[in-house]
Amino acid sequence: MLSAFVHAFRTPDLRKKILFVLFVIVLFRLGSTMPAPGINVGNVQAAVTAASSGENSSLFALINVFSGGALLQLTVFALGIMPYITASIILQLLVVVIPRLEALKKEGQAGQTKITQYTRYLTLGLAILQATGIVALARSGNLFGGAEQGRPLLYNPDSILSFLLIVLTMVAGTAVIMWLGELITDRGVGNGMSILIFTQVVATFPGAMWQIKQTKGWATFVAVIAIGLVIVAAVIFIEQAQRRIPVQYAKRMVGRRMFGGSSTYIPLKVNQAGIIPVIFASSLMYLPALMAQFNSGAPWATWINDNFVKGDHPLYMATFFMLIVFFTYFYVSITFNPEEVADNMKKYGGFIPGIRAGRPTQDYLGYVLSRITAPGALYLGLIALIPMIAIAAIGASQNFPFGGTTLLIIVGVGLDTVKQIESQLQQRNYEGFLK
Repeated sequence: MLSAFVHAFRTPDLRKKILFVLFVIVLFRLGSTMPAPGINVGNVQAAVTAASSGENSSLFALINVFSGGALLQLTVFALGIMPYITASIILQLLVVVIPRLEALKKEGQAGQTKITQYTRYLTLGLAILQATGIVALARSGNLFGGAEQGRPLLYNPDSILSFLLIVLTMVAGTAVIMWLGELITDRGVGNGMSILIFTQVVATFPGAMWQIKQTKGWATFVAVIAIGLVIVAAVIFIEQAQRRIPVQYAKRMVGRRMFGGSSTYIPLKVNQAGIIPVIFASSLMYLPALMAQFNSGAPWATWINDNFVKGDHPLYMATFFMLIVFFTYFYVSITFNPEEVADNMKKYGGFIPGIRAGRPTQDYLGYVLSRITAPGALYLGLIALIPMIAIAAIGASQNFPFGGTTLLIIVGVGLDTVKQIESQLQQRNYEGFLK
């Protein structure tokens, strides 16, 4: 992997692209540390310290991971990439439900451009809702679970103009993030949005590790690193694992030319759903806690605060695990259509050796997909539970680095970016094919 980066910097075109990506990342991190206008930075930092040292758990821990810690600092890029992720997931689900969107998807590049435009509009709408909710909680003194009482987070908490200015700044920051992501995709290397997610997640990694060292000492720190390396190796192994279903194309005459006769395969990954089920499950798990925060005096709210706020509670872990398994099967079922794949194979003269074309091929693909989705769902559930188990076992911080969405994003985006760099190197240097 390191040799790929060395060769990339020796290639002028690739070097410019990588340097451009690094420049955008620096701008991105600068906006993530710049406070929004009207924010009392001193009181915010004091509230963060009080909340992290107390027993209260923030309801926005997942979004804070995707914002690289910018959310709880109320910066210009406080919302991070989360509105875009949510909008993309919603559009993917709506494509299956709404015939108009499904028709756009089948139109090719023009239809995909239209869907991307809808995603941008939905992202801005979600950003307005999220920014309004976050600033409203900061204004009322409930953003950190009451840890900021007596220390107003806004300079003018009673001013409507100041409230709207902060919301507008955060929404504009989300629009800028989308623009930066598209710039990386067009002029850099890799998928822009994925790299920005990777950047924000990695930004919280050193602080989380150093907090473990300060609270638990060097022995626990070294043990966590050793366990983390083993987990990373296991995640890489599973993320690369796939079931290859062989496909043979029959020979056919078109005019005077012979076509077909080739063989290929359909790669079905063990983790076909990626990190989407974890995001779905995390979002649902935060809804009861969010409702309980606005009705803190009710008996049901007390029960939720006791069982569904702290990640180290067994009931929380069991519910979270079952939701991940359910959403894994659900997401795979809507993103991979065995009937469509079987029809396309039959249309172009393809078949699976030993399996008849048509309905038998569809049933076979569905059977194989369900068999490999089971270990994939269990794998996602166990990876997502690692931070919660660490919190319960060693009392680690809520942002335990090795596990959950953090590790899946770091490994997934890292592997994809390295593959794209290597593919571009192979286009410029064919030495590897001659040896």
